[in-house]
Amino acid sequence: MKLTIVGGGGFRVPLVYGALLEKKDRLGLEEVVLHDIDASRLERIGAVLDGLAEEHGERLPFRFTTDLVDAVQDADFVFCAIRVGQLEGRVVDEDVPLGLGVLGQETTGPGGICFALRTIPVMVRLAETMAKHAPNAWLINFTNPAGMVTEAIQQVLGDRAVGICDSPSGLCRRVAAAVGRDPGDLWFDYFGLNHLGWLRGVRDGSGKQLLDGLLEDDARLETFEEGRLFGGEWLRSLAMIPNEYLYYFYYAADTVSAIRSSSAPRGAFLLEQQRAFYAQDGQPGGEALASWRATRHDRERTYMAEARNAAGDESEHEGDANGGYEHEAMAVLEAIALNSRAVLILNTANRSALPFLDERAVVEVPCVVGRAGPVPMAMGQVPSHARALVEMMKDVERTTIDAALLGSRELAVKALSLHPLVPSVNTARAIFDGYRRRLPALQEAFA
Repeated sequence: MKLTIVGGGGFRVPLVYGALLEKKDRLGLEEVVLHDIDASRLERIGAVLDGLAEEHGERLPFRFTTDLVDAVQDADFVFCAIRVGQLEGRVVDEDVPLGLGVLGQETTGPGGICFALRTIPVMVRLAETMAKHAPNAWLINFTNPAGMVTEAIQQVLGDRAVGICDSPSGLCRRVAAAVGRDPGDLWFDYFGLNHLGWLRGVRDGSGKQLLDGLLEDDARLETFEEGRLFGGEWLRSLAMIPNEYLYYFYYAADTVSAIRSSSAPRGAFLLEQQRAFYAQDGQPGGEALASWRATRHDRERTYMAEARNAAGDESEHEGDANGGYEHEAMAVLEAIALNSRAVLILNTANRSALPFLDERAVVEVPCVVGRAGPVPMAMGQVPSHARALVEMMKDVERTTIDAALLGSRELAVKALSLHPLVPSVNTARAIFDGYRRRLPALQEAFA
């Protein structure tokens, strides 16, 4: 089996390599190729991987390339996690709307739209390269905004493009712990779009509904992030537990105030942190691994910090030894390669999972995954307010995809204007023009 990692110089690649070390014999991995447009980043991450291999006592061979065709040629699976515009672009994504009193966040709101505008054309070119040079490969996409990107590349690769996110599974594991059960013994009724989903039910093998009791127990709700973030009163009003990213919709003004009063948005923090990490090139494997782990600890500690600050939650982000996008990616790869028919929450074409959306709309729902890829499960009707928000955001996503592929300022402004977190058309125009002024790639694409 040949596995290619596009974005192979990315900071989180060691997490994937660590997961691969555990699975290489079971999966029959023969070749791992790391692709990146920046050779120096590949070298830096390669040293970290050497350190992991030394620590593990066994090595999974890998090689580097900056040639995309070489990287994907005859691949069986392609993992992709790229950041078009790098962290400098993220800083702009967050800063421009905040200057106008609007949420500045990486994947939600205007920041997510701008991120998508410059990412989707690059991802479509990757999909076209795969269609030509690796037509039988599966593209497992972690690139954000994951739902929009997956829908765009499915126009080229169809169902062989699968989007993943660790937020839904992380929520499910935390809820399982709160009810004192093993998540493997439970069924999680989760539906929505990427970073816009709700957990509306948890059942055990006998069919007993466990979520109702949890929602009535404030003490147990306080034991996990989403319970503290949203609070028992609001969760009982919804009769569901939202994905953490819905905090930005339900508490938008509070979040904007929290971000603007902080010393720096998270993107600026990560930019300085990772600049320092990548500048330490030349360290041997053990030292590189130690440096990476220290940097990762500070990175994970600040995840969703702006939402926690707005909610008055002073605790740090709860790491998950069984979570992370690397575990989600490996679960999809295993399920397809071994035809295990595992149930995973994924981003894939709707078919008929959510009956109010068309069959090609990419949704985030439980899927049965085997050799034929993900088959989404029917979720039926959903609460009216969730349906309305999903329908609105799907329209925003599709307008953004069209704007990105056509280079249309009119459609980009329309997508921003339709987003419920943008207060007016004039604000949308100001946000887009602010992005164009500060991002040369957008100036060129939207000339």
